[in-house]
Amino acid sequence: MAATQTYLADLHPLRCLPTPLKIQNPQNQCHYFKQKSTNPVICKLKAAVIGGGPAGSSAAEALAAGGIETYLFERSPATAKPCGGAIPLCMLDEFSIPLHLIDRRVTQMRIVSPSNLVVDFGKTLKPHEFIAMLRREVLDSFLRQRAESSGATLLKALVTNLVVPTSSREPYLIHYIMDNCRRQLAVDVVIGADGANSRVAKSIKAGNYSTAIAFQERIKLPEDKMGYYENLAEMYVGNDVSPDFYAWVFPKCDHVAVGTGTVCSKADIKSLQRGIRARVRSKIEGGKVIKVEAHPIPEHPRPIRVRGRIALVGDAAGYVTKCSGEGIYFAAKSGRICGEAIVKASEGGEKIINEDDLKREYLRKWDDKYFTTFKFLDVLQKVFYGNNAAREALVELCGDEYVQRMTFDSYLYKKLASGNRWEDAKMVMNTISSLVRCNIMGREVEASAQKILSRV
Repeated sequence: MAATQTYLADLHPLRCLPTPLKIQNPQNQCHYFKQKSTNPVICKLKAAVIGGGPAGSSAAEALAAGGIETYLFERSPATAKPCGGAIPLCMLDEFSIPLHLIDRRVTQMRIVSPSNLVVDFGKTLKPHEFIAMLRREVLDSFLRQRAESSGATLLKALVTNLVVPTSSREPYLIHYIMDNCRRQLAVDVVIGADGANSRVAKSIKAGNYSTAIAFQERIKLPEDKMGYYENLAEMYVGNDVSPDFYAWVFPKCDHVAVGTGTVCSKADIKSLQRGIRARVRSKIEGGKVIKVEAHPIPEHPRPIRVRGRIALVGDAAGYVTKCSGEGIYFAAKSGRICGEAIVKASEGGEKIINEDDLKREYLRKWDDKYFTTFKFLDVLQKVFYGNNAAREALVELCGDEYVQRMTFDSYLYKKLASGNRWEDAKMVMNTISSLVRCNIMGREVEASAQKILSRV
């Protein structure tokens, strides 16, 4: 079979691998027969991208546009990962996202503390600035179609196995099911964009990582209540909605997404969802649940993201930020960087690549650009999401306009904002002061509660 044939490097750095012939009998059983031996045919690099979300579609588009024969596998094009659906302003231009895909332009944000202290968190937004809210099924479909327009072949198929060769000169063999028929494809390079439970990651023993679970209900509201969320998104913090993350109400085209997430209390996710519903009961009263969604979300990058001629991107690589839980932009960006890296290293598909090429052109560029951002947000989550006192301090700090400006500049344009040294020093002191004050208040509240309980 093609999987056992080796490259004839002395003739050319690449050659086409014979494609297995499929013959279907009346019982709908698929059989494969090896083609007769022929002389090697010189051809371009062949790549498979497994997973058709923002990461996979962006990778496939970059590969195909760069002249590489590209196959994009997506099991269920009609469905989408449960997701808040927020993307930063810079992504609209960087990825040429049409404005008509946007459901809502959020210009107001509110963050609500455990004690129900409410802070408006959008006072520093400029007139042209907003957070775009989209439905993942709409965005994902658009990105897949664009990858196809660039020359990628979309296969609506379930990948069942990835055979990793024992030699660096042999192809990878992808087994998949399409139209109720078992098939296979031999390729030179594989990009795993198949989510937190990545089959590709397992095939290369990329290592485990912690995952959160996100649970979300899409709720269609009466017209008057939907008007309240016209351009407003809300975040709620507290042990009642999540012990280590936040809960949200994000507006969509004709409904809101109400959800929460957690790492340490996955078994309690439905109880936490009841908590956020209780917090927003008056705002969603009369609404009808039209969809319930749940999905794992990675908490940190995998120990191994490149092995051989396989690279992981998006959730499969673990590219979701702590503190905010953002993943769409980083998924698409990682896919594009990886696709462009393969095009560059292969000189437009003219030569085979290796692990060192992927590490140099993909991983190094990614880590140089985003490692600091991921680490910084990891620290913020550990400081502010550990207990209710810290969450009260977080909400209190969010009322500061300098904090808001720095936060939105970093989020909207995907770079750590450079601030004023004096203001930065004040922000650090205010942070320490808020943490100390809220911890003291928290202990006092807890002590008072204990006294009351002891009298009952």
